[in-house]
Amino acid sequence: MPDPSDPAAMTAHSRRKFRREGEERRRQDLIEATLDCVAERGLPGATVRAIAQRAGVTAGLIRHYFPGKEELLQAAYAEIVGRMTEQAKAALAMEGAGPRRRLATFLAANLGPPVVDTRVFSLWAGFIGRAHADPALSVAHREGYLDFRDEVEALVAEVLEAEGRAAGKTQLRRHAIAINAIIDGLWIEGCLAGDIFEPGELADIGIATVEALLELDLREEEKT
Repeated sequence: MPDPSDPAAMTAHSRRKFRREGEERRRQDLIEATLDCVAERGLPGATVRAIAQRAGVTAGLIRHYFPGKEELLQAAYAEIVGRMTEQAKAALAMEGAGPRRRLATFLAANLGPPVVDTRVFSLWAGFIGRAHADPALSVAHREGYLDFRDEVEALVAEVLEAEGRAAGKTQLRRHAIAINAIIDGLWIEGCLAGDIFEPGELADIGIATVEALLELDLREEEKT
């Protein structure tokens, strides 16, 4: 840290911080422009030129922040996967909620807006279709999936422990895989044809299905 008693040192530090924050902002702007292009034109239409025009910069500036288009696409995909996971995790910030209520809230958060969204689905589908041919995208997808599944596994473990039901690592893993698949299937339906479902219907179906899997009433705490 610079010496607070040295005005010159403090000024230099402030300039470096401003420059660093500015560069981080410009990098994020490029990622946002990439996501916009992919959502509107698909991956083939997300060219460096199109991204640069969308961001209001030159193609040369993009190369200052990313070695090439592939690295920019990888960063954009990691961004969308991270957002989906964090939006769902944010629902867990509930004071005084028990394990069952937390799991039910997590499921509902994943099966309603803003996670269930046609634009988000378009982005996810565009990237996932290319993941098998792009090792870096494949790694980003795998990491995102495992991070999400670990979150589900931890929630299930809390629920079963609170009920005094012993669950081994294998059982918890299988529960997490199954619950993730339930969420994925309903999420896709909601993104593709959300208008044919009643408000909250997908969340209710998802919670009821997980309740049957775990043989527990996840919403019982709300009733008592």
